[in-house]
Amino acid sequence: MLVEVLMGREDPEGFFAMCVSVLGHRETSSQFLPLIRPLATANGSLHATLTSIHKEYFSKTQDDELELALSLSLVETKDHRLSGTSQEPRPQSPADGPLPPTSVSRGDSRSPQTGASVEASSPQTNHAPERHKITRIDKYKTDTPGTSQTARVSGPVSKQDTFKESDKMMDDGALSPSEKPKRSKNRRQRRRGAGQQVVGLPRSPPARPPVLLWFRRDLRLGDNPALTGSLEVGAPVIPVFIWSPEEEEGPGITVAVGGACKYWLHQALSCFAASLERIGSHLVFLEANRSSLHTLKELVEETGARTVLANALYEPWLKERDDVVESALRRDGVVCKMFHSYCLRDPYSVSTEGVGLRGIGSVSHFMNCCRQNPGSALGAPLDSPASLPTPAHWPVGVSLDALGLARMPRRKDGTTIDWAANIRKSWDFSEEGASARLEAFLNDGVYRYEKESGRADAPNTSCLSPYLHFGQLSPRWLLWDAKGARCRPPKFQRKLAWRDLAYWQLTLFPDLPWESLRPPYKALRWSSDRGHLKAWQRGRTGYPLVDAAMRQLWLTGWMNNYMRHVVASFLIAYLYLPWQEGYRWFQDTLVDADVAIDAMMWQNGGMCGLDHWNFVMHPVDAAMTCDPYGNYVRKWCPELADLPDELIHKPWKCPPAMLRRAGVVFGQTYAERIVTDLEERRSRSLRDVALVRKEFGQYVDKCSGCDLVPLPPRLVSQALGLAHRDAGLVTEGKRFLLPVITRMEFKHQQEDPDADAASNPYNAVLKGYVSRKRDETVAFLNERDFTASVMHEGVQRRERLESNYRRIEGLPHLPAPRGTARRTPTAKDKFSVAPSGAASSAR
Repeated sequence: MLVEVLMGREDPEGFFAMCVSVLGHRETSSQFLPLIRPLATANGSLHATLTSIHKEYFSKTQDDELELALSLSLVETKDHRLSGTSQEPRPQSPADGPLPPTSVSRGDSRSPQTGASVEASSPQTNHAPERHKITRIDKYKTDTPGTSQTARVSGPVSKQDTFKESDKMMDDGALSPSEKPKRSKNRRQRRRGAGQQVVGLPRSPPARPPVLLWFRRDLRLGDNPALTGSLEVGAPVIPVFIWSPEEEEGPGITVAVGGACKYWLHQALSCFAASLERIGSHLVFLEANRSSLHTLKELVEETGARTVLANALYEPWLKERDDVVESALRRDGVVCKMFHSYCLRDPYSVSTEGVGLRGIGSVSHFMNCCRQNPGSALGAPLDSPASLPTPAHWPVGVSLDALGLARMPRRKDGTTIDWAANIRKSWDFSEEGASARLEAFLNDGVYRYEKESGRADAPNTSCLSPYLHFGQLSPRWLLWDAKGARCRPPKFQRKLAWRDLAYWQLTLFPDLPWESLRPPYKALRWSSDRGHLKAWQRGRTGYPLVDAAMRQLWLTGWMNNYMRHVVASFLIAYLYLPWQEGYRWFQDTLVDADVAIDAMMWQNGGMCGLDHWNFVMHPVDAAMTCDPYGNYVRKWCPELADLPDELIHKPWKCPPAMLRRAGVVFGQTYAERIVTDLEERRSRSLRDVALVRKEFGQYVDKCSGCDLVPLPPRLVSQALGLAHRDAGLVTEGKRFLLPVITRMEFKHQQEDPDADAASNPYNAVLKGYVSRKRDETVAFLNERDFTASVMHEGVQRRERLESNYRRIEGLPHLPAPRGTARRTPTAKDKFSVAPSGAASSAR
């Protein structure tokens, strides 16, 4: 409950009433003040308010309240007679009438440590009118401002605020009692209690050292465990952000933070700093001096902090950095704690015990592991705090621009190249923007996500990935809201499991961003054509769907998941370029570039990850699913906007006259195709895979035909620990191989390496869904037409026999039928027109 009051979700009066209701009158009288003692250092004004409420509640009796009411009535009567007199305090005299016993309480006294005398309750002072008592006390405060300053404990209210409150109380004292409502006395007592010690209560402990709240990729106020944990410490909080590019980039060619990511981080930090300012705090920006650890030690020395809190990160090199920081600070006597919030499940806590390793790499296997070995409960999301306790002195930081996150290149003439202009127009970088996107998706797009998430021409996806990556939206909050929506698509919730699976794989294989997991596929004959790579990067391949996706990526820093599969398949299966090139480009241009997710997806797409996806996206046929009417291509490739829907994804098939009318000139207004024979290139890719699998036969399971992958030590320990708990069988240098999911297309190609892709019964190239629907419709109509024809011939034969019989017998002819039934209904789908007039088109 103290946290609720400190965060502003519960008012002080309600909190006190709850304590009286739960603890009872006697227990509240004795236990309430020790209960709220931690607030003395965290929030001095709140502690004083609760203390004054407690003192006022337990110092009054029914006789006191009755006597106070009579005195106030007497004062109001005298005010009518003295309305024109001066309001200056006059000498006290016995003629002023009796003073109620509650007029001077312990809360009005000053402790000896404040340098002021303690007022005693004497017969002379008990006969002063209420009006004079108020004026005398306020005058005392005004004459000795150091009293409030000395007795005040450090908290979120500054010294200037203390003097402002004293001035307000002095102004209140200049008013006559008849002009003030009765509740003003309570308000004054609470203000007075905020700046002084209370006689009869234990003195507040000295101010606690501040807490360093280390922000990384958790730039939010809502559902932030580290932020809530800092409030529970009960000390001033200093939010800091330390930028260390050497630590963030990661080892090798990881490219953990590309240009688009840095720009988003700059904008997100700016928005988050403004959010902290709105709740009375401040975000300190620092550039790492040698390392984050060294910078934190300097901060600890400067601020006197004894606690450092942060939310954990799970990239192996960052986890290693955090472990070093945590152990070094603890050796120096500083408490350092990391909270789990970046994923739904801590990837270092996932175990395969009870599930085994069969099917590893698939999201189904990962979800079974999480169900079989559940961790701690997720719980409900945490609310945003209303305020943060601030320190007396802030450490010196640098400006956000000094970190160089949004630095733009310059031309030779000195002008700036603003490559992020379209990114700024496309996104709201704040935590509120993340909430607005989530709300809009749950109100509309979620209902189409299950079946139409692949559509590139419609907003059927959430676009929440960059907010998740930078922690502006927690996965727990997203899952909570998704489950609370009326429509709960399992496909959308499954995406969060894919995210956790990617981080689990990265913790198992730290070299995932650059090293193929399947050893044979390292020997594939990749192309080194830099012209093809540059054309792919710039959206000039001559294939409109691929070009539109790559141009969207360059301009906005994002594309949906289906389009990422399309461009990845084109780069790997048709251009023969290594998957590492695609990974590096995505890391540099995506605003949601995530090392774990991108590395896992590109490894799987590049045929060398733990999971072989049983599909390859065709650069033309895939358009029938994601852009059947060409609207997506027209948006990002406007030079093709005047081509008809049927040919916009294959403009090379347009007649010359149509191209002239549309203003399309290959090689000038639109690029020529960089590769033409897609089927031949696809067949060559399959032959290369078959050759390397045959060459490295030791990595192919003889029984199942599956690829074998060396297991990391952690998985080996889990697997062997079940049957050999007392034997250390995981020896240095010993390799354990595990059969993993392998595409059926590759297994069949192994039997006949020279066969082409079209003859492979497990050909993985996907047709578009609309195209598949068209083929199924045509087959259905042909079958129905055949059945109808046989039935019609039978009816005609019976009619001829009946007619001949009537003619022979001299009977009258049967009346002609009034109407003729249609053989096929009118088709509503323009793709259901069967060839050779088998079905009628829509009229």
